[in-house]
Amino acid sequence: MMRVTRQFIRRMSKIPDAHKTDPEDLPRLRENKLIGPSLQHWVYQKMGFNKYGLMRDDILEETAIVRQALTRIPPHVVDERNFRIVRAAYLTLKKEILPKEEWTKLEDDKLYLTPVIEQIEKENAEKEEWEKN
Repeated sequence: MMRVTRQFIRRMSKIPDAHKTDPEDLPRLRENKLIGPSLQHWVYQKMGFNKYGLMRDDILEETAIVRQALTRIPPHVVDERNFRIVRAAYLTLKKEILPKEEWTKLEDDKLYLTPVIEQIEKENAEKEEWEKN
């Protein structure tokens, strides 16, 4: 099922390297005029992390840049993120999901970490460029 979903998204969205369904692809999916809101919601639901109350930025792989970004956002946002991750881990251990009314909706899923990560990547690129000269 997931292979069919990925192929369909790749064909319809014309996104380069869309061979995988990542949370980072959703902003590009929203901007693309070929994909309507109903397909965006369907893809978001099929990703599955929303059933545990997680947001897209909660499931990013924890790299050095992500750890640095976590130090730059307010502490209460980090605490909320940690709560969501611990709750999802607990639900996974119990082999349960949240009640449907508590699932994260696409409209409520705000990118709180991605803008900071992009800023850090720009700073790192600028730093490398500066060190070259």
